[in-house]
Amino acid sequence: MINEIKNDANTRMEKSLESLKGQMNKVRTGRAHPSLLDTIYVDYYGAATPLKQVGNITTEDSRTLAVTVFDRTMIKAVEKAIMSSDLGLNPSSTGTMIRIPLPSLTEERRKDLIKVVRHEAEQGRVAIRNIRRDANGDFKALLKEKEISEDDDRRAQDDIQKLTDLYIKKIDEALAVKEKELMEI
Repeated sequence: MINEIKNDANTRMEKSLESLKGQMNKVRTGRAHPSLLDTIYVDYYGAATPLKQVGNITTEDSRTLAVTVFDRTMIKAVEKAIMSSDLGLNPSSTGTMIRIPLPSLTEERRKDLIKVVRHEAEQGRVAIRNIRRDANGDFKALLKEKEISEDDDRRAQDDIQKLTDLYIKKIDEALAVKEKELMEI
């Protein structure tokens, strides 16, 4: 019973960490990366379709993304979807390929993005602590029902705390990497 709770907490903490990393990837750095366009959906014959299913996204150089659309009739729709996204990008098409130059970030914009990333990291830490609270509550319930001893409860809570510390450390490491990435010119 205790192991099930620990495994559930571990799984949920891992999912929280992955979610945080996904949120951090959405924050644009000065460098071109295909995952920047993961949130863009194109109206493909009446259905909202992810851009990566409509075309091939590659990096041409450190500041330019290239999208090769599979269906040439969709080039205008892809351009429109990229322009209307909240990323502030201006694509230009050259026949079969759409090039998306990424403007360099100003110092002020970098600091704003760091604030956003720190907020996301704090949300991740809160999620991890909530998972710890839930697991400890489950242990307390088992103790109250006399299904486990007080020693088992204490050991289980210590294990959950170690797990929590581990995942918070991973969040801090991901934050440090993203901050360093944002401050690079």
